[in-house]
Amino acid sequence: MQKSLRLALPALALLAACNAGSGLSARQASRSSADDGPPFTLTQVTAFDAPWAMAFLPDGRMLVTEKAGRILLVSADGRQRQVIANVDVVFQGQGGLLDVIPAPDFAKSHRVYYTYAEPRPQGSSLAMARATLVDGPAPTLVDPQVLWRAGSDGKGGQFGAVIAFAPDGKSLFLTSGERQRFTPAQDPNQALGKILHLTLDGKPAPGNPWAGKTGTATVAVTDPPRNTELAKTAPARTQAVDGPNLVPAETWTLGHRNPYGLVFDASGRLWENEMGPKGGDEVNLIRKGRNYGWPLVSDGDNYDGTPIPRHAPGDGFEAPAAYWNPSISPGGMIYYSGGMFPKWKGSLLIGALSGRGLIRVALDGDKASKADRWDLNMRIRDVAQGPDGAVWLLEDAGKANGRLFRLTPKGS
Repeated sequence: MQKSLRLALPALALLAACNAGSGLSARQASRSSADDGPPFTLTQVTAFDAPWAMAFLPDGRMLVTEKAGRILLVSADGRQRQVIANVDVVFQGQGGLLDVIPAPDFAKSHRVYYTYAEPRPQGSSLAMARATLVDGPAPTLVDPQVLWRAGSDGKGGQFGAVIAFAPDGKSLFLTSGERQRFTPAQDPNQALGKILHLTLDGKPAPGNPWAGKTGTATVAVTDPPRNTELAKTAPARTQAVDGPNLVPAETWTLGHRNPYGLVFDASGRLWENEMGPKGGDEVNLIRKGRNYGWPLVSDGDNYDGTPIPRHAPGDGFEAPAAYWNPSISPGGMIYYSGGMFPKWKGSLLIGALSGRGLIRVALDGDKASKADRWDLNMRIRDVAQGPDGAVWLLEDAGKANGRLFRLTPKGS
């Protein structure tokens, strides 16, 4: 299935190729898409104010988040939009109301999960909550419950905040960005820069690589430094962790920067994308207990141009399955399983923010290769697959300019 559950289950112009960097198992440049012309038509459905995520319900309606804190229930044709929740968030920079996704048993439970930048005494913290949709003429989310918090607060963007349910629907995976602070991604006591594996109630899931372990009662919190080197000596303040520190027991993988895409393929493999610094955006095959290297290694450089050591064989870190130089700034991602675009079946589709388009990554078992890149001249925040196999795109823009598009095959 697609982003409706995230379980294993006209374009303006085309770039000549996905050129630039490629990743280890995908060092080739991607196939030129310009020779074939755009294989789809874009139809605008509606628009939102700074939207971040979308997800389909079983009946074809859609949940959409706006960063300022609204969750909307949208009819399949986009004509009916109802605000079903207003969440108290820190709405600035990359923070705000973030992901949304119906529970695996939504048809029975009517539960919805969402993530957001939660207001905290010293800034903000990533939080994950769950509420129940009461349907009817005036639908609303009731009984919101915070299931999980990052455990410490502070400054910085890059929340990650994407949820993917396990193929059996009994647990979930949550991405947590490193909040532009670099070093927490390698700190086993902090949730930042990790992919976490949790029960549906937000507790450490059984079978995690460090199950049963607890972390320190306090952690070192820094303001975002300028680069990886300055991060090593950045002034830090000691902050007490809320309650027992369960981060080690929650952690599935570490060494991530800003993971904005997380999906299972049809064989149950977990794929992630994340933004690198200046270059080095990645697609990764997520393997239990592995370290993905950030900020110790990267295929990009710091924004100020200072270098970061590259991935190298035998360095102890998982290298990306594919990477991009210059940056594409990957946003939302789906594993396409529909029939409307047969050539895309079994591929990853990724929204590109700075890349301003849609990117297809072909999968072959545990290998990934860059296949197509379509320039749409707009920042694509999220991607979803509709019940009929159509692809939906959500534009990253404020002031009611964040358009929602439906992609269908050209000529259909």
